[in-house]
Amino acid sequence: MATDIEEPALTVDELAARAGVTVRTVRFYSTRGLLPPPVIGPRRVGHYSQEHLARLALIEELQHQGMTLAGIERYLQQLPDGLSAHDLAIHRAVVASWAPDAAEEVIRAELERRAGRPLGEKDLGRLTAMGVLRETAGPDAYRVDLGLLRLGVQLLDVPMAHETILAAREVLLKHTRAAAHELSLLFRDEVSEHDSVEAVKDLSAHMQPLVVQALLTTFQRSLNEELREWLKAPHN
Repeated sequence: MATDIEEPALTVDELAARAGVTVRTVRFYSTRGLLPPPVIGPRRVGHYSQEHLARLALIEELQHQGMTLAGIERYLQQLPDGLSAHDLAIHRAVVASWAPDAAEEVIRAELERRAGRPLGEKDLGRLTAMGVLRETAGPDAYRVDLGLLRLGVQLLDVPMAHETILAAREVLLKHTRAAAHELSLLFRDEVSEHDSVEAVKDLSAHMQPLVVQALLTTFQRSLNEELREWLKAPHN
């Protein structure tokens, strides 16, 4: 898995503020094992990383979908060890794409706090073009797809033409939607019309982390194979 470079260390107060939750919530999730323990630094102060922030965002997304705390615990337990903040953000983006609506209206200051950095007009334009956010009727307010925000912010620094990023997004949307549709048909065969809503959510809680990891692994291997073939081919 990818690793994050030069992660800023966050105190529990900073982590809670960045994630939009209370310190009490962070400590509660920690006691339930949903968050790994912090690194204890000088003066016995715990320091949290971007992985903790990404896990909190993933937990929030699962809650938005109506998953119970027990379901979230099972989901996180099935994730592979060593996932970076980037890997967790991808998980959240895939999970959010299955949700009916992962958007939220925020003002500019809150958007920048969630993004973890200042956003210039050019940045806002690119995020809008990528479908991460759109302007609202209110002054200096935006409707943000929180499941895609962190990935969208990371793409701002990718040394790639804006048009190429948008084209890649369309390719991914086209094929992941097709895969999600076919997988949903398979899952429907496993659910009886007499099953309760909780039974369906329980099946989803078990299957989603496995499906997301399978998609990530398959994509990474396929992309590596394509790159190897491209590098072996003669170029004029």
